[in-house]
Amino acid sequence: MINAVGRDIPEEILKLTGKEPFMGVHHFDGSVYKKDGPFTKCVINSQGSKLLDSIHDCLVKCGIRDGMTLGFHHHFREGDYVVNMVMEEIHNMGIKDITICASSLGKAHDKLVDYIEDGTITGIQSSGVRGKIGRAISEGKLQGLAVMRSHGGRVRAIETGEVRIDIAFVGAPTCDDYGNCRGIGGKSDCGVLSYSMVDADYADKVVAITDCLVPFPNFPAHISMTKVDYVAVVDEIGNPEKIATGAAKPTTDMRKLMMADYCTNFVVNTPYFKDGFSYQTGVGGASIASTISLAKIMKERNVRMRFGVGGLTKPMCDLLENGQVDALLDTQDFDLDAVESVMNPRHFRISAGEYADPFNKGAVVNKLDFVILAALEVDVNFNCNVVVGSDGMITGAQGGHPDTAAGAKCTIVITPLLQGRIPAVCTDVTTVTTPGESIDVVITDYGIAVNPRRQDLIQCMKDVDLPFKTIEELRDIAYSITGEPEKVQFDDKVVGIIESRDGTVMDVVRKIREFQFTGE
Repeated sequence: MINAVGRDIPEEILKLTGKEPFMGVHHFDGSVYKKDGPFTKCVINSQGSKLLDSIHDCLVKCGIRDGMTLGFHHHFREGDYVVNMVMEEIHNMGIKDITICASSLGKAHDKLVDYIEDGTITGIQSSGVRGKIGRAISEGKLQGLAVMRSHGGRVRAIETGEVRIDIAFVGAPTCDDYGNCRGIGGKSDCGVLSYSMVDADYADKVVAITDCLVPFPNFPAHISMTKVDYVAVVDEIGNPEKIATGAAKPTTDMRKLMMADYCTNFVVNTPYFKDGFSYQTGVGGASIASTISLAKIMKERNVRMRFGVGGLTKPMCDLLENGQVDALLDTQDFDLDAVESVMNPRHFRISAGEYADPFNKGAVVNKLDFVILAALEVDVNFNCNVVVGSDGMITGAQGGHPDTAAGAKCTIVITPLLQGRIPAVCTDVTTVTTPGESIDVVITDYGIAVNPRRQDLIQCMKDVDLPFKTIEELRDIAYSITGEPEKVQFDDKVVGIIESRDGTVMDVVRKIREFQFTGE
């Protein structure tokens, strides 16, 4: 069946998952549903402590068994230890057929491939995957379907009951023996615990794992004792130094700095740039640089930001420190400066649901004026791909990309025209993760394309000195340099689905043909 972004979704996948094809960003606006809820064990006489001796004991108390779904969060990014510790214990116990429902998975979790291959893990639901797990899924090693959701889509899936988490694990930088968790105050701070809040609310059992046990009460709690069943203490839950890895670093690349300047000049020439505007940026080098250049113009023109939101970095936190923004709304901290900034009383923690859930009564993303994002690929219909590499390998994550793109008044994607020798602007993206109807502007080092849907933006830029081109012209420039790339060859087998944030099927991911990565 052909969906609203022109992707052919196999009927057997729709039947298998019980899902509908994607029908448009606003298809479910105004729909009514009843939220799901967890089984909750009443604690009237607990002897005053929920502390157990080990993760093993917690698993036993939670009734771990074959076929369960386990929840994890990724605030430590490449420094996370919790997922591997828990899954190693489950593997040693001989438990099989586990589905991991994580807010994201990365290279820190490469060890999980062993458990995929031996059947300990048969399902993965995540914003995305990087490293060896993505390769294993692309090679067809996962027995079940991998399901890729945005951060808002994950909350929606849990709240509607589409996903039932049997046991959720919270890596808590500090925790007391009754389960009050905080993202700060310990030796392994990650700042906030926003992605795990929905797990704590909806999982049948919740285990807090900490490396810093503190006296009761650990207040104000980021996750309350009223949601936590058991507490375990380990030597280390993660390495905060590895939070700022990969894309989450500032750039010195002159090409990216040029694109950041293009972005800033575009932003300040829109009608949305005025006192009280709102803003979010992604963690790509050019996106981070755009925040730095925007701060300079804000200061020159005496323009204040009302709020900044999302995964936060030092440049955004500097705005707060310098009095250029009234408040920061935080779901994730991408560097240690942002972790430290959480102590500022105007730096507020929000849940992933408050941030981006399309099925609540209004998320923060709907109040955004600007969002600055990155992409692996953008096509001539402005569809974006942020999950599957141009070689067909799963290598990225949706994160809040589709959520913020749908909500913001002006959605800007920054990408170099060429990713190595591969065109980033192309005729058709390998896989659609964010629909073109949500993308307003594409900024490359060779020019800027405004979506024809946004004639208002085109009109207000008519006298602005920026290198405007059509999206087709950008594609043609890319192809003139590299040649038109050959399409990736896939097998018929579907190994994963890309969910729209509303739970419909945006696209499917197929197994990549073996000769492309074995050299046969």
